[in-house]
Amino acid sequence: MSTDLLNRIHSPADLKGLDRRSLKQVADELRGFVLQSVSRTGGHLSSNLGTVELTVALHYVYDTPHDRIIWDVGHQSYPHKILTGRKEQMSGLRQFGGISGFPKRSESEYDAFGTAHSSTSISAALGMAVASRNAGVSRQHIAVIGDGAMTAGMVFEAMNNAGVTPDINLLVILNDNDMSISPPVGALNRYFARLMSGQFYATAKNMGRAVLQHVPPVLELARRFEEHAKGMVTPATLFEEMGFNYVGPIDGHDLDALIPTLQNMRALKGPQFLHVVTKKGQGYKLAEADPVLYHGPGKFDPAVGIQKPAAAPKTTFTQVFGSWLCDMAAHDPRLTGVTPAMREGSGMVEFEKRFPKRYFDVGIAEQHAVTFAAGLACEGQKPVLAIYSTFLQRGYDQLIHDVALQDLDVTFALDRAGLVGADGATHAGNYDIAFLRCIPNMVVATPSDENETRLLLSTCYQHPGPASVRYPRGSGAGTPVAPGLDTVPLGRGIIRRQGKDLAVLVFGTLLPAALKAAEVLDLTVVDMRFVKPLDVALVRQMAAEHRGLITLEEGAMMGGAGSAVTEALNAAGVLCPVLQLGLPDRFIDHGEQGALLAGVGLDAAGIERSIRARFLS
Repeated sequence: MSTDLLNRIHSPADLKGLDRRSLKQVADELRGFVLQSVSRTGGHLSSNLGTVELTVALHYVYDTPHDRIIWDVGHQSYPHKILTGRKEQMSGLRQFGGISGFPKRSESEYDAFGTAHSSTSISAALGMAVASRNAGVSRQHIAVIGDGAMTAGMVFEAMNNAGVTPDINLLVILNDNDMSISPPVGALNRYFARLMSGQFYATAKNMGRAVLQHVPPVLELARRFEEHAKGMVTPATLFEEMGFNYVGPIDGHDLDALIPTLQNMRALKGPQFLHVVTKKGQGYKLAEADPVLYHGPGKFDPAVGIQKPAAAPKTTFTQVFGSWLCDMAAHDPRLTGVTPAMREGSGMVEFEKRFPKRYFDVGIAEQHAVTFAAGLACEGQKPVLAIYSTFLQRGYDQLIHDVALQDLDVTFALDRAGLVGADGATHAGNYDIAFLRCIPNMVVATPSDENETRLLLSTCYQHPGPASVRYPRGSGAGTPVAPGLDTVPLGRGIIRRQGKDLAVLVFGTLLPAALKAAEVLDLTVVDMRFVKPLDVALVRQMAAEHRGLITLEEGAMMGGAGSAVTEALNAAGVLCPVLQLGLPDRFIDHGEQGALLAGVGLDAAGIERSIRARFLS
């Protein structure tokens, strides 16, 4: 693969120094480099292959980093990283000590805003635009947002605000990769895009308004004619009504369309909206054919593509949930499955196939998802909301006000609880124990393995109120999962190993590590199962029978399960030393999951070391 031109680009200034006719070659080399790089490290692929030309055009036209580019979600920012001096660092992408898979302000001055959660770019860009205006700084502010992210209410809140904010330089680029490059997005549409983004069109429109404002009926007629004329070739009306000048759609892989349009729009004032159409996986046929499979692959051979492993992989916690969901739905016709745009990630593909009328993907709209589930529960349905722990944070008010306050029967299946490895701090589910256990009426379950996950899902589903079950990304110890829909007593733990002197109270999937340490130190090990309701009787029993307790959780220690234990002991007037082990009060970066756990002392060796230091030294 040739990278002759790409090797000469160490910053956008080098890109600008090239002849415009060379940019197609730059894009081709950049796409090839992204493919080869991601195949060696793993990471997001389809989305990055789709934004190559757009990235080249943006850095060619705009004066970055003085002009601000914000990549919504940011999983499509690899070409941006490569063009902004991080090409050689791509070999360490998403690895411990390497660069992030998302924009990160501390990583580069070209990363104007840290992103990884969806739909934040327009709000941030508007804030920056207002700050620049107030400081008298002339710069452009560009938010690049995907069609999926446009489903979030936060986007329309930001656009509604931007449309009435005077004297700002704001460009929203809709990267629409959900539709094909159809005939309307060709030569004729390129002409319309250039026309509507040009100074002549803008000047003529403003002059027309100035002349006709003294004749309101004619002005209104002209406005409606303009909207309908543009609407014949573009979906402009909605964005125009919100105060944006709409341009597009144009082919996001055509540099001869992108660059002149961006150059024209750079000269325009006020909120601008550019609609570009791209194709996920562009330029790599396998990714084009199956962009979901190639969305976030691990390492693979680009010449062969992603292959099924020779041996059957361990069952993941997500698969355990997906299987349970189908079985419970077959048993209970009241069950409905809800997801905020995470069908594949949350393991609901089979459920959608088998129960399509009971499956609801509400888009990237976590707040709506929670309250929608509350509405279902009000009318006798039994909704199960499958959501990543990190994304439930976005629906926290709805969780309290709309579900828990009314004690509604909603089950929350919290995937990606705890550390998540390569995705890093933005996606880690470190806080759900702390923010859930303080909510009245809420059940918080922490299964220790795959079979316990199924048991606790059934238990929480049968509980007539709000309940959550948290489980991590990936697979566990490989514990066989028993069929059936059995339950366990709500709020009761179980002793897994009887030892002496000290007892470890485990909340969640760190149980195998605790058992390893316990074998060395002869400790009692308790699988607590529930943070709330806490098995206070078992906690008091362990305190009475042992000279010290250790709490263990893959979650934030502040306000977490260990805090629940100490609160229970204090309330009972029981004096017993407690060592709390969990995630420290800092954000933990990306890296291999096992190494990250070892780094914070939550592997077997780290647990043993901490216990020795506190109780046995």
